[in-house]
Amino acid sequence: MMKIKHKEIEIDEVNPFANCKLDRESYASVLSNIVETYSDGFVLAINNEWGTGKTTFVKMWQQDLKNKGYQTIYFNAWENDFDNNPLVALMSELKTLTDQKNDQNSDSALKSVIEKGAILAKNILPALIKAVANKYFDSEIIINTFENATKGAMEIFEKDINEYSTKKKTVADFKKELEIFVKELGTGKPLVFIIDELDRCRPDYAVEVLEQIKHFFSAPGIVFVLSIDKNHLSSSIKGYYGSESINTDEYLRRFIDLEYSIPKPSTKQFCEYLFDYYSFNDFFISKTRNNNREYVNDSEPFLKMVVLLFEKSNATLRQQEQIFALTRLVLSSFSPNQYTFSVLLFVLVYLKTMKNQLYQGISINAYDLQELSDIFEDLLPIDSISVGINLFYIKALLLHFYYNNHKNNRFDAKAELELVRNIKSKSEIEAVRNDFVNIFKEIQNNLTGYRLDFLLKKIDLVEPVNIT
Repeated sequence: MMKIKHKEIEIDEVNPFANCKLDRESYASVLSNIVETYSDGFVLAINNEWGTGKTTFVKMWQQDLKNKGYQTIYFNAWENDFDNNPLVALMSELKTLTDQKNDQNSDSALKSVIEKGAILAKNILPALIKAVANKYFDSEIIINTFENATKGAMEIFEKDINEYSTKKKTVADFKKELEIFVKELGTGKPLVFIIDELDRCRPDYAVEVLEQIKHFFSAPGIVFVLSIDKNHLSSSIKGYYGSESINTDEYLRRFIDLEYSIPKPSTKQFCEYLFDYYSFNDFFISKTRNNNREYVNDSEPFLKMVVLLFEKSNATLRQQEQIFALTRLVLSSFSPNQYTFSVLLFVLVYLKTMKNQLYQGISINAYDLQELSDIFEDLLPIDSISVGINLFYIKALLLHFYYNNHKNNRFDAKAELELVRNIKSKSEIEAVRNDFVNIFKEIQNNLTGYRLDFLLKKIDLVEPVNIT
């Protein structure tokens, strides 16, 4: 059956990167060497945009670390932010290590950690953490609090001061017990604690996780790996403190010792993988289509357009997957003996997914031919012609189908051609203007009755599809 969703990649225990299609094993080796070199403990941030495959990468790396004798924890912060106290959730992850090890000494060490942690969980309130952090930013709230302090407030503050030394000792004891626990695991290697999806959490939960890692878990022998989109996490921090003026780079520098970004994979390689994964050739080179020589060359220019468009855009890996999946589904609404205009079809699917406002404008005939020409050239500059795709032909198809779709549905080849002659290319390549006009004439002669609605209705899934 045809796939409509990209499934989570299976991670082989023996060879974790066996199913990696992005050649990322070498990056894991670099990070493993860093962990080994700085085994006393630090905080590493893997910073990439949403949808770039961070979760898959850190899970593969985690298994690779396990194979090398490291104790590891994977903690999905987003799945745990229903709770108000991340300290409890973080400590509960430590128990998974003793469950695996089944060792009396490590069990005893964990109990000591939990005893100290219970005191912290009770006494270190989120409000206090927030107040401490606000102080670093000279918050107006803090200033007003001191200016308008009442005698009662000062008495509470004095009580807090008297308790501070006790709490400080508890934090120190907790870290000490944590260090003992890591040593009792007996690997001689640091514990690698991976925290994923932190940037998707509630702002208060995300900030509290950061604060508690820094204040309570920064013990020797623990390496924290934060898999984040720094821009989104920065938005959470600003939302938590209610201020757009916070320098989030400086704020995060308090928590993160080293930042790493996974290099962008080869677009061509990833597109070829998705092309195979979604079985495009089951349609493109089916027996019926192979028997018609007009259809046999659909797949090659299609794939070239895909690579070109993704290379020129900022589509994430996840967005590329979604665009491929939708395109494959749309193709299933074509019969085997129909023209698909596959390259133009893909351009329109891309617009629907990534630039929906433009797509909707095209759907309601909101542009004239010059405006539509400009939209196409903004998306695919004519200088891209060197990649083996005739962009003049694709642009001419779009303009002709759109013109047929426009207004009163009357076809006037002479009037249409005159409009096309007057279109100015943004690339100003006057030498090839005649080539474009000639291509347009050929399309007029051979594809007179086609309207853009023929493709738009299929893309909008208003016609039956065959998903077998």
